[in-house]
Amino acid sequence: MSTPSLHIVIATRESRLALWQAEHVQSLLQQRGHSVTLLGMTTRGDQILDRSLSKVGGKGLFVKELEVALEEGRADIAVHSLKDVPMDLPDGFALACVLEREDPSDAFVSNRYATLADVPQGGVVGTSSLRRSVLLRALRPDLQITPLRGNLDTRLRKLDEGQFDAIVLASAGLIRLGLAERIRSRFACSDMLPAAGQGALGIEVRADRADLFEALAPLAHAVTWQAVAAERAVSRSMGGSCSMPLAAFATWQGAELQIQAAWGDAEQPTPLVTAEARGVVTDVASATALGEQVAAQLRAGGAH
Repeated sequence: MSTPSLHIVIATRESRLALWQAEHVQSLLQQRGHSVTLLGMTTRGDQILDRSLSKVGGKGLFVKELEVALEEGRADIAVHSLKDVPMDLPDGFALACVLEREDPSDAFVSNRYATLADVPQGGVVGTSSLRRSVLLRALRPDLQITPLRGNLDTRLRKLDEGQFDAIVLASAGLIRLGLAERIRSRFACSDMLPAAGQGALGIEVRADRADLFEALAPLAHAVTWQAVAAERAVSRSMGGSCSMPLAAFATWQGAELQIQAAWGDAEQPTPLVTAEARGVVTDVASATALGEQVAAQLRAGGAH
């Protein structure tokens, strides 16, 4: 039996990348016969650009206004970069769908240097992320790691103005906006472990919207969903904050899921705490259990 066609309003931030993501989902739903419009919004995370996210409430600031639009019925779904979504959604909301993942790696972007190894001692590298800061510090303790806020175009402009020798961004965002040529090199995920959910899109709905769960089901990518569920379980078990210097990345080895995680201290240069596990995963619940196992290893190793 075919799913009845719906009129669906997507709440979206108005940055170029957020609009690309919303339009991508709009196209997928329209191909399945649904009528889809966008509701553009500015969030607190877009407005506060003079302080690091970890100091003003974390990446959940990009999500709150969209959830209010869902709650009030002005919109039906919200499309998020999954790494921006808090690990525990508010009561009454649910993740209805995770789409197939784009490249999860971090990108080295520079007008002067081809790789991180080429940046001279004392060079200035910009990043918005505590995770990237501690991982970069582990790779190159001699560099100046400097905060970099703003949307993708703003960050690239600051680089082009000469404020930084290099910046580190998610490869996925650059690829989606047709800016892959800005990537000088990609970090191996083993060197620069991605954030939980990096490269994946998640669709949030009100938990009572059974019609939307049904409409979105054909867009879901089970293999990605299980991998990111394991990654998000690590983060949730460690306290659930998007502003924690924590990396978690899962890859499939046949029927088994292997998950690696790393934690660093944002305040002082201490060695990274790392952990990994692998096991047979058949659903989100078993993926979550594997992630919790890795989080327990991190805590045993001194992460907090």
